[in-house]
Amino acid sequence: MTHEPVTAYELVVSLRPLLGAETAAEALGSGTEPADLEQAVWLRLLERLDTCGPPSDPPDWLRRAVRAEARRTRRTARREAALTGDPADTGGRGPERLALAAARRRALRDAVRRLPGRCPELMEALLSPRDPTYREIAGELGISQGALGPERSRCLGCLRRLLTQEVAAR
Repeated sequence: MTHEPVTAYELVVSLRPLLGAETAAEALGSGTEPADLEQAVWLRLLERLDTCGPPSDPPDWLRRAVRAEARRTRRTARREAALTGDPADTGGRGPERLALAAARRRALRDAVRRLPGRCPELMEALLSPRDPTYREIAGELGISQGALGPERSRCLGCLRRLLTQEVAAR
């Protein structure tokens, strides 16, 4: 029989170990300190408690909140990096460099589409700008989360061989 915490204090005490483990796991990939990520999730929990009460499944809510905060941190860091410096400065990226970068991206996407099996879908999911988690990708592709790492390695190996052949042919 599960006992649901009655007070906000009991909820916080019961979730503290799980939050510490989840933020430690996600912080490195988001470029933030675990304590900062933890503080942001506690704030989200307090906001939720204030507006609509405790979540029905607190551990699941906490895991999703940690991932959402990590993604938000990554997006914010990318935006801030893009906004630094003089807006008129192209960062040494004139029209020629921008055209070459676009051509490289097109070549990569073309090569990804030519990969065998499930690789095109997996690589497109990994290259997605919405930055899905492994759990989300596994759900979209209908495969187990544990199979993603080995599948990704196999697909990257195929992509590397394909691109190496194209570069050598030129």
